[in-house]
Amino acid sequence: MNRLTEQQKRDAATNARRKVHTTVDRDLSFFEQMSEAEREEFFKDQKKKSLRVRKARKTAYRISTGIGLIVAITVSILAIIPVFFTFLNSFMSSAEIAHNYGVIFQSLSGHAENGATYLAKTPSLTLVPQKVTIEQYLNLLFMSPTYLMKFWNSIILVVPIVLGQMGVSCLAAYSFARYRRKRREVLFFSYIILMLMPFQVTLVPNYMIADQIGILNTRWAIILPGIFSTFAIFLLTKYMRQIPVAYIEAAKLDGATEWQIFTQIAVPICKNAIFALTILLFIDYWNMVEQPLVLLNVPDKQPMSVFLSQINEAEIGIAFAASALYMIPPLLIFLWGEEYLVEGISRSGVK
Repeated sequence: MNRLTEQQKRDAATNARRKVHTTVDRDLSFFEQMSEAEREEFFKDQKKKSLRVRKARKTAYRISTGIGLIVAITVSILAIIPVFFTFLNSFMSSAEIAHNYGVIFQSLSGHAENGATYLAKTPSLTLVPQKVTIEQYLNLLFMSPTYLMKFWNSIILVVPIVLGQMGVSCLAAYSFARYRRKRREVLFFSYIILMLMPFQVTLVPNYMIADQIGILNTRWAIILPGIFSTFAIFLLTKYMRQIPVAYIEAAKLDGATEWQIFTQIAVPICKNAIFALTILLFIDYWNMVEQPLVLLNVPDKQPMSVFLSQINEAEIGIAFAASALYMIPPLLIFLWGEEYLVEGISRSGVK
C-alpha cells in the first residue's frame, strides 16, 4: 500500500511538473490587431499594388523589346542596303553608272590634282536603274574570260580547304574528346592559343615554311595551312565532349570498334555542328584576300576575291556585276544550310 502511495506521489509530481508553464506577454501582430474588414481592405490594396507592378514590368518589357526590335531592324536594313545596291546597280548602263558615281571618283586622289578632295556636288545614288540592261553580265561572262578563270580558281582553293579541314577537324576533335590526358590537354591548350592569335601573325611563318618546302606561289601554299586550321577543331572538340558516355560504353559492350563509334555515333550526333562549320568555313575562305596576295603571286592562279579588289573605277559596271555573281554561292549555301547553322550554333548540349 505504501509502495502504491509512493508511486502515485511520484506520478502526481511528474504530472505537476509537466503542467507547469510560464505565461509570456507578447505584442499582437500586425494582422491580429486588424479587424476582418481591415484585413480584406489591406489585401485588396496589396493586389492592386501587385497588379500595378506587373503592368509596369510588362510595359517596360514591351518598350525594351520594341527598342531592341527597332535597333535590329535598323542594323539589318543598313547591312542589306549595300547588297541591294550591288545587285540593282549591276543592271545599270555604263552612262547611268558614270552619272551616279562619277562625282565620287573625281574626288579621289587618282583624279584630283592636289590629292583627295571633297565632293564637288552631292552624288545622285539611284536604287532602281532607269534603264535595265545586262550588258555588264554579257561582257563579264562572254567577252572577258578572266572572271570565269578567277571564279574557278576560288572553287579550286576553297572546296579542298573546307573538305580537308572538316576531315582533319572531326578526327582531331574526336581524339581530344575521347582521350583526356595531361599531354593532350597541353596540346589542346596550344591549339586555343593558335586560334586566338591574329592571322597576320602566322602569315609570315607560313610564307617562310612554304618557301622552304618549295610550294610557294602554288595553290598548296594556301590549301595546306587552311586544312590544318584550329578553329574547327576547337569548336568540334567542345561539341563532342558533350556526347553522353553511356552511348560509347553501350557501343563498346556491343563490340563496336573506335572507328565504328566515330562514324556511327560521334559524327551523326555532331551533324548539325559539322554543317554549321562547313558553311562558316566556306564563307570565310571564299572571301580571303591576304593569303593569295602574299602566298600566291601568280595572277592566273589568284581567286575571285583578289580580282574584285583590283577592278578599277573605269570598270565599275563590271565590278558591280562581278560582285553580284560573287555573292551568289555564299548566299545559296547559307540558305541551304540555314537550319543546320542556327541549330548547330544554338545547341549547347546533346539530348
